[in-house]
Amino acid sequence: MRIYSWNVNGLRAAAKKDFFPWIETEKPDILCIQETKLQENQLDETLKDIPGYYSYFSFAEKKGYSGVGTYSKLKPLNVYHGIGVERFDSEGRIVITEYEEFMLLNIYFPNGQMNEERLNYKMEFYDAILDYCNSKVKDGKKLIICGDYNTAHTEMDIKNAKVNEKTSGFLPIERAWIDKFISNGYTDSYRYFNPDKIEYSWWSYMFKARERNTGWRLDYHFVSSNILENVKSTKILTDIYGSDHCPVMIELDI
Repeated sequence: MRIYSWNVNGLRAAAKKDFFPWIETEKPDILCIQETKLQENQLDETLKDIPGYYSYFSFAEKKGYSGVGTYSKLKPLNVYHGIGVERFDSEGRIVITEYEEFMLLNIYFPNGQMNEERLNYKMEFYDAILDYCNSKVKDGKKLIICGDYNTAHTEMDIKNAKVNEKTSGFLPIERAWIDKFISNGYTDSYRYFNPDKIEYSWWSYMFKARERNTGWRLDYHFVSSNILENVKSTKILTDIYGSDHCPVMIELDI
């Protein structure tokens, strides 16, 4: 089973590019997308009803903002549009699909660059996700937590580490939370298979950043320890365009 995650930076914009041909070619078993930037009344049949897939979306109350969606060939046992915390769920950042073998959390984590208030919101969101994940693992669930985490974890995950030490997305407090996530028993699947490899999943649209490969690795599949043995490979699809992010993939033997 192959599970993909992709911040599409506007689903309608992506649909005008190569989004649908890419799905036809790649044939993901499950595709999690982030930053859809649309409301429910803007989700037409073309976007919602891709042949062969069930689809589930969460929408932000604010128009043209945030939003996530999950396309799945396998029908989930349960679908949740949040973690039960209104101040986080109202931004449409979470879709959770539960299957017989695992729970898949598709999350668009907040960006903390706007101001201190949003950075605090981001850190509180992180902790709420950790509490939720820990509660589910305690109940015996196997978790895959994918999406745009909006933080590069280590200096290997960002082109210009020193320049960005005071920029949200690479702040010590944000990076320390990923350390805490890992210490709670969650594994960065890409880094598990590629301990020394340098690849990125996001590039600014400015300064020809993608051409120069001046990027950040912001998109992850973290997994709980009780499903790690089922992970067979991971991949960052750096040759796929259509957004300022590229897709990332995890392959499971399930």
